[in-house]
Amino acid sequence: MKRLREWFSIQLAKHPARIVLLAILFFNVLFFVVAALVISNLALSGTEEMSFFEAAFYTITMILDAGCISFVVEDIGESGVALAVICLVIIVIGMVSFTGAVIGYVTNYISGFIDRSNADARKLRISNHLVILNWNTRASEIVNDLLYCRGRQKVVVLVEGRKTEIAKEISERVSDTIHRENAALREQCLGKGLYGRFHYLKKRLKNNLLVIVREGDIFSAKQLFDISLEKARSVIILGGDMSSSLCRYGYKERVEENAKGNALTVKTLMQVADITGASFSADNQKIIVEISDDWTWELVDRIIKCKEVSGKCNIVPVRVNQILGQLLSQFPLMPELNLAYKELFSNKGATFFLEEKTVADDNAYISAYLARHKYAIPLTSMNSGGTEYFFYSAESQKDILREGEIPDRGYTVKLNRNYWIERKNVIILGHNSKSRDIMEGFHRFRCEWGYKDKRDEILRIIVVDDKESLERMNYYKEYPFVIETVPASIYEEDLICSTIEQFVDTNEEDTSVLILSDDSAAKENIDANVLANLVYVQGIIAEKKRLNPDFDLGRIDVIVEILDPKHHDIVSSYSVNNVVISNRYISKMITQISEKEAIFDFYTDILTYDEENETVYQSKEVYAKKVSTFFEEVPAECTEGELIRAVWKASVSEDIPKEAQNPTVVLGYVKKNGTIVLFSGDQADRKVKLEKTDKIIVFTNH
Repeated sequence: MKRLREWFSIQLAKHPARIVLLAILFFNVLFFVVAALVISNLALSGTEEMSFFEAAFYTITMILDAGCISFVVEDIGESGVALAVICLVIIVIGMVSFTGAVIGYVTNYISGFIDRSNADARKLRISNHLVILNWNTRASEIVNDLLYCRGRQKVVVLVEGRKTEIAKEISERVSDTIHRENAALREQCLGKGLYGRFHYLKKRLKNNLLVIVREGDIFSAKQLFDISLEKARSVIILGGDMSSSLCRYGYKERVEENAKGNALTVKTLMQVADITGASFSADNQKIIVEISDDWTWELVDRIIKCKEVSGKCNIVPVRVNQILGQLLSQFPLMPELNLAYKELFSNKGATFFLEEKTVADDNAYISAYLARHKYAIPLTSMNSGGTEYFFYSAESQKDILREGEIPDRGYTVKLNRNYWIERKNVIILGHNSKSRDIMEGFHRFRCEWGYKDKRDEILRIIVVDDKESLERMNYYKEYPFVIETVPASIYEEDLICSTIEQFVDTNEEDTSVLILSDDSAAKENIDANVLANLVYVQGIIAEKKRLNPDFDLGRIDVIVEILDPKHHDIVSSYSVNNVVISNRYISKMITQISEKEAIFDFYTDILTYDEENETVYQSKEVYAKKVSTFFEEVPAECTEGELIRAVWKASVSEDIPKEAQNPTVVLGYVKKNGTIVLFSGDQADRKVKLEKTDKIIVFTNH
């Protein structure tokens, strides 16, 4: 009955008119059947032989003939005109007073019923669903990433307006993903005959989403109860986007006001936490709340401390700007991480998983695990919320427990014990609201890796931006690794291009160009400056290749941040592999956190480098390291499993003092042309042939 009520509630919310139509059809069919049975069993004298189907036909004829008027007219001669007239009058009066009144009442009721359902006035009886409160540019990505989750995914979105527009946005985003994924799968299956056809039918992406968009007041307790918030498995509170209808100056004021703090987020969280913290709400509910400023962070932290007393507090504050800043600072340092994180942070392919487990010694556990498992890669243990977890990279949760051994044929590798990351040169074009967080990420990288020797700065950055933005950042004077700032508007092409060319020509190492998208721009100007800067940079690269056909295109890595996914194809057409849709990263992380809360602490750790002057490296990160410098010699061809185990054994070798060890787990590799392979599934199935120009993706503490 509970499932039936939930199904009826969902259908009523999404298709009220269809429910009414089905009810009318059901009632009429039932009425015809009952009437036919009655007539068949109580037939008048002389009609005892009337069958059920004849009675059914007779019943339908009477209903459609409005009181059998034709029979009354035919009987005028036998019954008399007076009686016939009286019968006709009674029929007409009955049609008006009874039939007409009933039809009017039922029509009114049905119309009101549909209007109330469309107005989201009815309670939605649903459970174990995901609730999204508010809407922004990241929201559709959160819903979209659920396509890769197993089983039916139920999502309820409550917004204050734009219901139809949001429902259309979700539908288009989901349809586009399904089409793109299945098209790629079909291409892989071409030429494989019947096996390819069966493989496609088995692996094709299907729409497993049930999405209900409701319009109402997100601060109303009644409307939160109407979407069964107390029975939801997770609640996501999003920060709203700026209205594109505001004038330029009003828009700017709103942006500056939101930068100080977001009182609406705090208000929403208090309302939601009051419901989820009650005794009648479901256990282990998670509340993920987006935060982009210190003021909101402090208030949310106080709410968490207050609610922890009740014992039902699973609030996960996600500092959007800080996380994106850390990501955007890592990509210019190691551009290949963008390709790796796209998969690792999603629910597709190699992904991070966890299990509740207490491990006394990580190194001993990993060594023992690798000896009897070949479908998952063990990473590290961590305490989250008072519970011990161990984290893995795998294709699915069940792969963690699957056993299997890799044949030991004595395969070994030689690691460079003196490995050090080469100096990084970065040019930043433009700015966004995360500029300070990006610089903090660079600072933490510099703290961990410091100087290769006392004479050599590990990081050198030039910032090219408009004068107003540079002044707002005090020309980056607090960051010693920023060696130059160049005031230039987007229209000063010569100044921008000459600055880039000079910096590239005066450095032997590769240079990364990070093009940032201004997320405070009005809707019509989103990504506009990015596209202009991209044209400038690609023009420089093309000119260098024209003048010198031997010019190594890998000397200039271009990392482009865009906010609107619709611009992805435009940017990619300029041969840019590293397109960073920043909102998509946060969406993927939020989706995973809604499923497994402890994964957030893991993400926080891998995105944060160690503090300055640390004698022991505590945090663990994902690195893209050159094969030519990470190994003493390029490893011979082997299987994925052999490479993972050989690197692990070499990094924790007994002849290395424990305090000097850097335990290293291989996650995959990147070819020079940008092709990335992350290990998942059976590690004995695929071969690995590394070359000097490749890079290896590793999980390690340094």
